[in-house]
Amino acid sequence: MGQSGWWMCLCALGIFAASCRCIKPCPNGITMNVILLQDEESPWSLNFVQGEILKAIDTDAAINVAQGVNFNLTAKYGGFSTTPYQHKGCPSSTCEGVDELKSLMETGNLGCAVLGPTCTYASFQIVDAEQGLKLRTPILSAGSFGLSCDYTLNLQRLLPPARKISDFFIHFWKDDNKFKPDWKTAYVYKKQTNTEDCFWYINALDVDPGNFSQIITRRVLRKPEELRNVLKSHKNRTSNLFIMCGSPMDVLEMKNGSVEADSSDILFVLIDLYKSVDKYYTNTTSLPFMQNVLVVTMPNTRKYNISTDLRDNNTMNDYMAAYHDAVMLVGRVMRDIINKSQLEIEQMEFVNVHYFRNTSFDGKGGGEELLNTHTHTHTCTKLTEKLFIYFVHFVFSPSGLAVTDIIVSVLGVTVVVVATIAFIFYRQNRRGRLLRKRWSHIACDLITLLENSELNVISLQIVILKELKHSDGNFSETQRIELNALLHIDYYNLTKFYGTVKFDQRVFGVFEYGERGSLRYVLNDKISYPEETFMDWEFKISVMYDIAKGMSYLHASDIQVHGRLKSTNCVVDNRMVVKITDFGCNTFLSPDRDLWTAPEHLRKQGTSQKGDVYSFAIIAQEIVLRKCTFYTERCSDQAEKLSRVIKSYFRPDLNFETWGLHRTPCVIRKKRPDFKKVENFLGKIISKIHNQENESYMDNMIRRLQMYSRNLEHLVEERTALYKAERDRADRLNFMLLPGPVVKSLKETGVVEPELYEEVTIYFSDIVGFTTLCQYSTPMEVVDMLNDIYGGFDSIVDHHDVYKVETIGDAYMVASGLPKRNGNRHAVDICRMALDILAFMGTFQLRHLPGIPLWIRIGVHSGPCAAGVVGIKMPRYCLFGDTVNIASRMESTGHPLRIHVSQPTIDILQRTDCGFEYEIRGETSLKDKGTETTYWLTGEVGEDYNLPTPPTTENFHRLQQDLANMILSCLERRCRGSVRRKKLIPCQKTQDEDKDQESEVESESDHPEYLHLATVDNTLSTFL
Repeated sequence: MGQSGWWMCLCALGIFAASCRCIKPCPNGITMNVILLQDEESPWSLNFVQGEILKAIDTDAAINVAQGVNFNLTAKYGGFSTTPYQHKGCPSSTCEGVDELKSLMETGNLGCAVLGPTCTYASFQIVDAEQGLKLRTPILSAGSFGLSCDYTLNLQRLLPPARKISDFFIHFWKDDNKFKPDWKTAYVYKKQTNTEDCFWYINALDVDPGNFSQIITRRVLRKPEELRNVLKSHKNRTSNLFIMCGSPMDVLEMKNGSVEADSSDILFVLIDLYKSVDKYYTNTTSLPFMQNVLVVTMPNTRKYNISTDLRDNNTMNDYMAAYHDAVMLVGRVMRDIINKSQLEIEQMEFVNVHYFRNTSFDGKGGGEELLNTHTHTHTCTKLTEKLFIYFVHFVFSPSGLAVTDIIVSVLGVTVVVVATIAFIFYRQNRRGRLLRKRWSHIACDLITLLENSELNVISLQIVILKELKHSDGNFSETQRIELNALLHIDYYNLTKFYGTVKFDQRVFGVFEYGERGSLRYVLNDKISYPEETFMDWEFKISVMYDIAKGMSYLHASDIQVHGRLKSTNCVVDNRMVVKITDFGCNTFLSPDRDLWTAPEHLRKQGTSQKGDVYSFAIIAQEIVLRKCTFYTERCSDQAEKLSRVIKSYFRPDLNFETWGLHRTPCVIRKKRPDFKKVENFLGKIISKIHNQENESYMDNMIRRLQMYSRNLEHLVEERTALYKAERDRADRLNFMLLPGPVVKSLKETGVVEPELYEEVTIYFSDIVGFTTLCQYSTPMEVVDMLNDIYGGFDSIVDHHDVYKVETIGDAYMVASGLPKRNGNRHAVDICRMALDILAFMGTFQLRHLPGIPLWIRIGVHSGPCAAGVVGIKMPRYCLFGDTVNIASRMESTGHPLRIHVSQPTIDILQRTDCGFEYEIRGETSLKDKGTETTYWLTGEVGEDYNLPTPPTTENFHRLQQDLANMILSCLERRCRGSVRRKKLIPCQKTQDEDKDQESEVESESDHPEYLHLATVDNTLSTFL
C-alpha cells in the first residue's frame, strides 16, 4: 500500500471517528424516552404515569407558546413487562431496562433525556452499562432508591434515596431537643414483604457497610416472632426504640393488640414518605395504636390529593407527580439551552446531566430542589444537613427567615469561606511549592488488600506497594524533590507513581501494577507464551522497543538515569505492553551489584546512562535466547560470572547466525549508543518487517490473535485431557471404596439415604490360627500374608455379582443383593464365590512359612438387612441387622476348610434351578439364637472345584496344639538353608533343648505324622 493509500485510510478513519462523536444537538429534535415497568400493580407503572406525562407535555407546550419558543416536547414510551417470570415486579426487572436502552441506542431513537426506570434493579444495570456504552443522556428516575445507585454519572433521582434516609437518622440521632432523649441503640424491623421504597430504605439501615450500621448499634429483626419475643422479654431487650417502614396499617398489624407494643416505654419510628402523608396533616388527633409512633414523612407541599386505589380513574401518587415534574424540568432546561448563543448550541454534543442538578422549581409536588448527588466529599455533609431540615419539617417549626433564605445565606457564606481559604492556601504555596511543600501520604483507608476488598473490582485501581526502606515517612528536601519528580512522570512505557502510604510504621511507595508479572517471568513461562507461536521475532523486537522508548523518555526527564534496570523490574500489563519500574528512588534504594550492572559500576559504585544501555543489552540477550541472565556455555555459576566480569572483559554468548539485530553488550563505555539511537534503530526494524510482509497493523494483530487462540486451544485440550484422566482415576478409587450407585448419589446430591433390603446373603471368613501365625511373623510378613490372601479373594470377587464390604484383620466380609437387588441370585453368587475361595485356599502357600498349613472357616447366612453410608470423613458403606450377626456366628461355629450354610440360605438355593451339593450338619448352637439346623456346602452339580479335603476333628485339635512347633521348625530350616541370612542368635539355638530329639523325628519328614491321616492324591491340597 502506497503513501497515498495510507492517507486515504487515515482520512476515512478520521471521518468515521468524527461521525461517531458528533451527536445531533437535542434542541433540533427534542424527544424523551420513557422506560418503565408496565403492569397493573405498581404505582409507577406506565399505565398510570403516561397520562401525567401527556398532561405535562401539554402544559409545557402552552409555556413555549407564551414565551415565543418554537419547540415541543415529545415522548417515546418503552414499557417492559415481568409477567412471564415467576416473581413479578421489580425483582425480575434486572435485564429488561438495559434491553430497552440498548434497542434505543442501536436504532438511533435515543432522545435528550430518559425518564425511568423506577426499580433499583433495573436502574443499576443501566447505570452500570453506561460506562461500557459511553451513555451521556441524563436519566431522571422517580425511584432508584438503592445504595448501589449512589454517586452515578448521569442518574438524577426525583424522590429521596435510601442514602438520605440513612443520613437523616444519623443526624437525628445526634440532635438534642426537648422530646428526644440520648439514644444509644435501636432495633430495625424488616418486614418479609415490602414495597419498593421500604425495601431499600430498611436495607440501607441493615447492610453492614452502610453508614448507619457503622455509627449506630442496631439489631435487625426479620420475623414477626422475633419482634414479639423482644417486646415480651424486658430483661433481654437492649433498646426500647424500633424503626420500621410502611403505613399505619402495618403498625396496627405488627402490634396485633399486644399490650407490650402499646407501652409508653416503647417508641416506634415509622418511615412513611408516600402512602399516608395526607392523613398526618389533616387528622387533628392520633389513632390509638399510633400514640407511641414517631412518623418520618414528606413535608405538606403537594398540590394534589393522594389516591392509592389503582383501579380508580382518579389514581394519583408521588411517583406520577414526580414524572410529571420531570417533564416540566426537561422543558425548562431545553428553554434555557435555546436561549444560549448559536455558537454554544453548535458546540453542544449532548444535554449534560448538570443542567438538571443544583436547581429548584415549582412543580406538582411543591417546591422541589434537585442537588448534585455525584460528588461526595464536603458537599455530602452539607446536603445531609439540608435533608435533615427538609425531612423533619413536620416536627420542627423554624421561625424567622424562610427556609430558602437560610439555604441561600448558608451557601453564600460557604462560598466566601472557601474562596478565602483557597486564596490563603495559594499565597502560602505559590513560591517553590514543589520544593518546600510538606509531603502528604495517601490515606491508608483508601488502599485495601484485594482479597479482602468488598468493592466492585471494576471500580478499583489495582496498585502494588513497595517498601521504602530506611525511611520513617519524614522525608528530607532531596527526597521530596525526587518524589515530586516521580509524580510528574506519566509515560506509556513507565509505571505510574501515585504517592506514598504508611502501614504499621513502615512507608511504602504506591506504583502501577503489571497484571502479567515481570518480563523475566513471561520469558520463563514457555507454556503460556510458546516460542513458535507467540514469542516470534516481531514480538521480541516489540518488547525491546517498549523498553528502549521508556528508557529514552526517562533519560530525557528530570530523573535522567535508572541505575537498576533489569528484566525483573520490567513489568508486562494485560495488553502485553512492557513498562519499566523501580526508577527514580535513588535516595531510598542503593544501586544493585548483579549481572545486569555495567562492569565499571561493579568496580566502582555509581550509576550512569551508559550503564543503563549495558543493562538493556543484557535484557536483550534474555529476550532473544529466552535463557538465564548472562547466558554462557562456559560458565553457569552466577558468582563466578560476576567475578569474571569485574576482573576481565567477560561477555555472554550470542549466536550471530540467528541474531543479527544487536551487538553484544559492549564493555567499553564509549561504544555504547544512547537510547534515542536504539529506539530509532528498533523502530526502523519494525517498519521494515511490516513492509516486507505487506501486512497492515490490523492484519498483524489478527494473525497474532489467531496464533494465540490456536495455542490456547491446544493448552485447553491438554489440560482437559489431564483433568479427565485425574477424574477417571478418582472415580476408579471411589468405586473401589464404595458401591457404584452410592458414589453416583454422593456426587449428585451429596447424601445417601439408608435403605432396607428384604433379602440378602452375607459371607464371613477368617484364618484359623491367625494369632499363632502373627506371633512368629514380623509385622511386614503379616501384611504381605494378608495382602497375598485377600488379593486372591478380591480377584475372585470380581467374577461374581457380590460386593466386598470390608476386611478387619483376618476377617473377610462380602454381601450380595445390595446395593443392587438381584432376586434370588444373591445366595447363588455368594455360594459359588465361597467355593472358588475354598478352591483357591487349596493351592495357596505362605511365602515366609512354606509348608505350614493355612486353613479358613467360612460362614454364609441370608436374611433382611439395612445398609447406608456412615461418617463424613472416610465414609464407609456399612450393613446393620440380625442377619450380619448370624452370618458371623455361622463362621465362628464352623470348621476349617468348610462352608457353613444356614437354613434360610439353603431354602433360597432350593428355589433356584442351580444344583448345589450340601450335607446336613445337624443342630448347631448359635450364641444368643439357640440351636439351628445348619449345613455343609460341598460343591455344585457338574462343576469340579478341586476343593481341599477338610481335616478331621482330631487332626484339627492336634494342629492347634503343635502349630507353634511346626512354625519354629520351618524357621530353623529356612535359616539353615539360606546362606545369605545371618546365623541364629544364641538364644534361638539353645531354645527348647529338651524337645530336640522329639522334633528331629518330625523334621525328617515334611509334616507331622497325623497330617497324613486325611490325605488324597494331591498331598499339598490336603492341608493348604
